[in-house]
Amino acid sequence: MEMHQIRYFIAVARELNFTRAAERCNVAQPSLTRAIKLLEEELGGPLFHRERSRTHLSELGNMVLPYLTQMYEQTQTVKQQALDFTKLKHTKLKLGVMCTIAPTQLVELIAAVQSRHEGIELQLFDASAPALEERLIGGDLEVGIYCVPGREHDERLHYLPLFREQYMIVVPPNHPLSSRNAIRVKDLNGERYLNRTNCEFNGYAGPIFRERGAVCETVYRSDRDDWILAMIAAGLGFGFMPEFSIPQGGVVARPLIEPEFWREVNLVTVRGRPHSPAVGAFVREAMRTEWLGQPALAVRMASAKRGFEPEALD
Repeated sequence: MEMHQIRYFIAVARELNFTRAAERCNVAQPSLTRAIKLLEEELGGPLFHRERSRTHLSELGNMVLPYLTQMYEQTQTVKQQALDFTKLKHTKLKLGVMCTIAPTQLVELIAAVQSRHEGIELQLFDASAPALEERLIGGDLEVGIYCVPGREHDERLHYLPLFREQYMIVVPPNHPLSSRNAIRVKDLNGERYLNRTNCEFNGYAGPIFRERGAVCETVYRSDRDDWILAMIAAGLGFGFMPEFSIPQGGVVARPLIEPEFWREVNLVTVRGRPHSPAVGAFVREAMRTEWLGQPALAVRMASAKRGFEPEALD
């Protein structure tokens, strides 16, 4: 049976008049009558009894009416949901954000998505980079914003670089190293270290420190940066943090050098996976957004290859 046949049948059942039902469906009456006849042939009996000017449902018509009505309404609901989805109305987007990224670095992007695509409902999940990557590959997330330094990119994933950010050594204002413009790795030998357990450099920076002669005593571990910062301010040790995640007061941050540590934060999706229009809209907004005062790193890289300035991009 065809959906238009069901629509015509429901209209006649409501109007109990073929002429009015045809007008309601905006179709010629012979076309409506023919469609009802074909439906009756398929269902094996008359759906209506026509007695001169009076039309009423047959016993078969009464029996199938609730089922066909439900089928038609569900189909209309599916069509509307699909339309809303393609037009970005009431569309959920599951975004995973690395928990070491300061919220202030994402506010501009989220505001742009909200203002230009009101139908997108962002669902934010924050976690460590490895946890986000696992959920992204597993299908629990559609987009991730994170980085995993010191490791090759996963071939299953597609990466768009957003920004680079230097890592700093954070000490209390009265610490001897606070007077320096930069702090060398070897200067940290013997210092007390406050470990951020979600730091993306965990397991990677330690061997480099030891190779440069810096052996530090880890005195505290926490997955909360605010606790780490409070303990730094209290003089209990030093921290190792990304530059733009450090508040202005209470502590002093200096660039770590010899060697420097940088993180490159990427917008990550699964390569080859069919994505919703919401994902496409989010990626476009991320490429339009300024990150740490500059266009996205992916935009700058593409601009350099083409030989023109990022501002020329639409």
